Amino acid sequence: MTPDQRKIAVELLLEKSARNMEQAVRNADLDYWDLVANRLYYSVFHAVTALMLADGIKTSTHKGTSSQFGQHYVLTGQFPREDGILYSRLQTMREKADYQNTFTIEPTQGTILIEQAQSLRQRINDATVAKLAQF
Repeated sequence: MTPDQRKIAVELLLEKSARNMEQAVRNADLDYWDLVANRLYYSVFHAVTALMLADGIKTSTHKGTSSQFGQHYVLTGQFPREDGILYSRLQTMREKADYQNTFTIEPTQGTILIEQAQSLRQRINDATVAKLAQF
């Protein structure tokens, strides 16, 4: 992949991340908390994937992406430990929401989770955009 192609791919992932976050917020308004869990996770997942792609880090699975985020960004201090915990929590919630027959979350708890995920996504986005400026 050329640097220009990589830059385009990163930008597309960031756009997808933003759309997923918007979908999470809209589904919260409808009390579709299983969809909120799904969209929050994918919003952060696509942001993390964009960050790693900008750094030339490749992964092929969701678990691998989570592991690499921890190794390359949390353990190095670029992101605090709480961010790694939140990312893992979002992944677990998404799996439960997608594969279990019953998934519930209290709206107050869901709203807090949305705010936390929005903050994390924005910080990942900012770090990624800074890296793109170096291309």
